[in-house]
Amino acid sequence: MSSSGTWLVVGLGNPGPTYAGNRHNVGAMVVDVLGARVGGSFKSHRSRASVLEGRLGTLPGGAPGPRVVLAKPTTYMNESGGPVSGLAQFYKVDLDHLVVVHDELDIPASALRLKQGGGEGGHNGLRSVSRSLGSKDYLRVRVGIGRPPGRMDAADYVLRDFSPGERRELPLLLDEAADAVEQLVTDGLLSAQQRWHAPA
Repeated sequence: MSSSGTWLVVGLGNPGPTYAGNRHNVGAMVVDVLGARVGGSFKSHRSRASVLEGRLGTLPGGAPGPRVVLAKPTTYMNESGGPVSGLAQFYKVDLDHLVVVHDELDIPASALRLKQGGGEGGHNGLRSVSRSLGSKDYLRVRVGIGRPPGRMDAADYVLRDFSPGERRELPLLLDEAADAVEQLVTDGLLSAQQRWHAPA
């Protein structure tokens, strides 16, 4: 268990308005939704991230949910590991209480998957996080964005904004991904997987 009992939930993305609507930034978008649920505003942290501390969700019996630190690295995606590692050390969060929310090409658009450990699937943000932590055994909430159409390069696809059709569905996807994170930290990985991996 985490030595502090605190959960660290990190949404991956690239900083600045140019990238804000990109598919690659969906992890940061999910953390913004969680921030609205927690209440308050994100503040700059010395670990090169914007953070918001609070309690998320409700435990069985109605007690307030666990303490969480929501974070969005202010570095570029391929340098996410430094901020994540720094925050984990600062808040004394172990790997079993670290959740990374990120876009996933290998999952159909609008689908969600949760797991602990495993490979990075060519995702530069995850690769950086694993390298900085010295481990892949953190939790992931994987938000499906689907494969690029035709011959489009994957790197171009993830750095493009969601299409008009996708944008209409995006609020629901972000809400569901935030629900998945909330269930993960209150009920555990297995419970969240049973809900979000079930066939529609």
